[in-house]
Amino acid sequence: MPLTLAVARESADGEYRTALAPETAKKFAALGAKLCMEQSAGIQSHFLDPDYTGVEFVHGLVEAYANANLVLRVAPPTLAEIEHIPEGAVLIGLLKPFEDKARLAALNARKITAFALELLPRISRAQSMDALSSQGACAGYQCGLIAAARCTKFFPMLTTAAGTIRPARVLVIGAGVAGLQAIATCKRLGAMVEAYDVRSAAREQIESLGAKFVDTGVAADGVGGYARELTAEEKAAQTEKLAKAVALSDVVITTAAIPGKKAPIIITTDMIGRMKYGAIIVDMAAESGGNCALTQPGEHVVANDVNIHGPLNLPSRMPTHASELYAKNLYNFLSPWIKDGELVIDWSDDVVAGTLLCKDGVTVHNVVKQVMGEA
Repeated sequence: MPLTLAVARESADGEYRTALAPETAKKFAALGAKLCMEQSAGIQSHFLDPDYTGVEFVHGLVEAYANANLVLRVAPPTLAEIEHIPEGAVLIGLLKPFEDKARLAALNARKITAFALELLPRISRAQSMDALSSQGACAGYQCGLIAAARCTKFFPMLTTAAGTIRPARVLVIGAGVAGLQAIATCKRLGAMVEAYDVRSAAREQIESLGAKFVDTGVAADGVGGYARELTAEEKAAQTEKLAKAVALSDVVITTAAIPGKKAPIIITTDMIGRMKYGAIIVDMAAESGGNCALTQPGEHVVANDVNIHGPLNLPSRMPTHASELYAKNLYNFLSPWIKDGELVIDWSDDVVAGTLLCKDGVTVHNVVKQVMGEA
């Protein structure tokens, strides 16, 4: 069957990204795909309809999905939107596979083949498809900017006629893609940056960016490049060593997350009580509960004279580049399987099998089945 690729406008509150950027649309069209897009689906990413070539624009989500056999999304579709995806179609996006049993059931009821990019294997071949990394880079950059904007001090050292201003002191906790981007951004802005990660391999990466590594004596390297969950003894040792670094910081940026689980609490209430008056915490993990004990997702709160910011959907704050990167991730994932304008997937491929969430009316990903109680 000839491939008809559909993109509708994202419906989640505060979601300004789109799954198809103009440059990527050209590449899909060159592979023989027919492209159908809801009018103004890219407008909030600052892509106008005339920017796209080879795309048919239609009124509304229902028309966009009507004849689709491949649907691209950023955020998961709502239950109502799933009803308009043709039965047996392929859906790919950041589908939050561990969050909603009803959504999984709806996808399976329509026998939709769903790929969740959060499940992408962390292997070298898949790096160009890794949406968590591309969007994490956007999120880390935004964390650095938020911290600088809300900090009561200059980030860089300044020499003025009135005297010398010392640089702000920033601590970044978590040195994945987002954390490393936060480190790099704060360094570019001139701050004095320290960083910590429980993965021993992160030390070299942190120091390569010019930041100082905070050594707590705890290493927790996990599977697939992620950190494993710490034991109670390791958490106590980590907390004791980190508390001193946190107390000396003007800004703390936290980025630690565990896929499919609540974010670990790293900044305790006791640590907050020892922080400088007017210090700020930017908690990038707010969406999964937060790394700070007092974080309120989506809110800016003040506790013990410390400002705690819990931003949500950070990549959506810079939707143009975030969308371009995300669209390239989708293209890199799908292009090997588009042949002569048709979608021909090799189900035995490691990347395909690792990312596959639902197929033929059942949830097939073992980890998701276990977490969601379907195993």
